[in-house]
Amino acid sequence: MQPISILGSDAAALAAALADRLDGRVAVVDRRERSDAGGDDTDESATDGGTVDARTASTTRTDPDYDTEIALDADGSWSGSGRVDGLDEMLDDLAPAHDYLLVLGESRLRVPAVLLGDGVSPDDVPGQVLATAPSADDVALDRLVVDLDDAEPWITRETLVRRVEASSRADRSGAIATFTGRVRERDGADDDRTTHLAFEKYEGVARDRMDAIAAELTERDGVFDVRMHHRTGVIESGEDIVFVVVLAGHRREAFRAVEDGIDRLKDEVPIFKKETTEAEAFWVHQRE
Repeated sequence: MQPISILGSDAAALAAALADRLDGRVAVVDRRERSDAGGDDTDESATDGGTVDARTASTTRTDPDYDTEIALDADGSWSGSGRVDGLDEMLDDLAPAHDYLLVLGESRLRVPAVLLGDGVSPDDVPGQVLATAPSADDVALDRLVVDLDDAEPWITRETLVRRVEASSRADRSGAIATFTGRVRERDGADDDRTTHLAFEKYEGVARDRMDAIAAELTERDGVFDVRMHHRTGVIESGEDIVFVVVLAGHRREAFRAVEDGIDRLKDEVPIFKKETTEAEAFWVHQRE
């Protein structure tokens, strides 16, 4: 899923125009204050093909025909009932079933942004800024669509699991094994706390190498599909970094392929890690 944050008073207009240009399932999350969102004219119905659970339910305006639309109050509760723990959890929930997510009124470190008007500065946005403009009408939509598709996608473990479950050989599978690597705060109790990691990769080369490793593992007897994804940019303590998912006939083949997959990814894929602790920052490969 490709997420984008839209900030500024004209956010809804740009979201409507952008959604018309996007090819795929589109979700919209509106986190603006009610005064910014144009009042409290809410309609607690859902537009998600007729099947929406409590985490992806509720729609507000009579705007474009989004596949899913969620309106949140300032305290994080959505306009029907229940609560959403945070934007990351919502991104994880929506990612497997959507191609794009438009977030109105909130920015996130690994979500690129568009800034509209004078009320928000690039210095106030933690993620990549794709465009700035006085209003929605001033945004070059064709360019924005290209830049959005080129941005880092929001991939989850569940996204990869659904992809292997859709494999043409899934009927022969009796096992799905997964590995998730995450940011560890400290190795020992007395170590300085790691606040975040930053990952950089050679564009194209890293993805090609991961695809090659996955293809080689899939050639093994009893292994039917292998998917890998390594997030880049700044990833904070406790967040997920990398996923390996294997579809196999039996658990032994699945476990072996997962272990070999993450070992080869770490050894062979050109991804560089910078660690920032409470005391210092350093490139990990320079200390190995």
